[in-house]
Amino acid sequence: MGKERCKDSGLNSFHGSFLYEQAVPQDHFWIKLNQVIDWRRFTRKLLKYYRGRGEIGQAPYNPTLILKMLLLSHLFNISERQTEEVVNDSLSAKCFVGLAANERAPDHSTLTVFKDRLIEKEGTKAYEELFNEIVKIAQEKGVKFGKVQIIDSVHTVADVNIGKDKARQKEGKPPRDGDACWGVKGEKVVWSNGKRRKETEYFYGYKDQVSLNAEAEIITSVKPGYGDEYDGRYLPYLVERDLKKGIGIETVAADRAYDDGENHYFLETKGKSSAIRLHDYRTEKKDKNKEGWIKLKESKEYQEGLKERYKIERKFGEMKKWHGFGRCRYLGLLKHAIQCYLTCMVVNLKRIVKLLTGTGFREETRSYLRA
Repeated sequence: MGKERCKDSGLNSFHGSFLYEQAVPQDHFWIKLNQVIDWRRFTRKLLKYYRGRGEIGQAPYNPTLILKMLLLSHLFNISERQTEEVVNDSLSAKCFVGLAANERAPDHSTLTVFKDRLIEKEGTKAYEELFNEIVKIAQEKGVKFGKVQIIDSVHTVADVNIGKDKARQKEGKPPRDGDACWGVKGEKVVWSNGKRRKETEYFYGYKDQVSLNAEAEIITSVKPGYGDEYDGRYLPYLVERDLKKGIGIETVAADRAYDDGENHYFLETKGKSSAIRLHDYRTEKKDKNKEGWIKLKESKEYQEGLKERYKIERKFGEMKKWHGFGRCRYLGLLKHAIQCYLTCMVVNLKRIVKLLTGTGFREETRSYLRA
């Protein structure tokens, strides 16, 4: 087989590195991100999904360039067509993705072909590998991961107008998103006739299981899923994934949705402390079996673990407010998984750069979009 090669971007020309060194501040977030991440690792991983593997046939765009454009799209919560325009209009964006200043960005349809190529070859596994590589880089760079791991689920509303979709189905047409389903979001407080009561709140879409390290505030494992799935079944899955990555977990914190006897037993067999918030009935029942639950609730690990839970809620808020994770960009579970993994990669990259260089992102992002 031949040597791997990609289309020459002209980055080493006058309109490339030389110009960027003069025009783009060296403390710019994009410069710091490129310094922290060795993107060549992703090029090698991604070329295997190309028919000629970059060895035979016409030289393709560097697949990492396409990946970076997709990350920009989720970073700014803009469409892929808008991402093409942003890269063409911004020197700093071109510098980040690896294009010379006088080059045009790949067409937005190229991004669609790239996404579909990965799904067709290995489904969501390809995106999971990319996500895992980011976590691995953080570990190699010396990011400190703590002993408390937080697990929770985050919902994303499907890109469906419920009323119109019902009308479509009455006419015998299929639903707009055949994989989306109803799930329980939680409880909200409502007032009726001057009285306060709790009411179950529902959503129509998808629900993803997420594991976050409390100290690093980096998402270490994720499992995209359907909206009606039971949260508790995924705690062992996420913990096992984290342990395989070398995350030194000592305590696992989660809300009541994960308060399943099997989960407590699983953590015990792994030698981990449980900080899964207990249902009241465990400590209020009138028999001797409650003593063990009372002891757990009074333990230092339980109380300290639950104090960290706000961090994962804050991370979900960041994903929804700034990166569009409140609503699905695509239709179907497979396409939703793409959004899930890329969004998690985006918030992890922001956090890694902040921890390693002290360079923040949000303020620069707003000024960048106005430029």
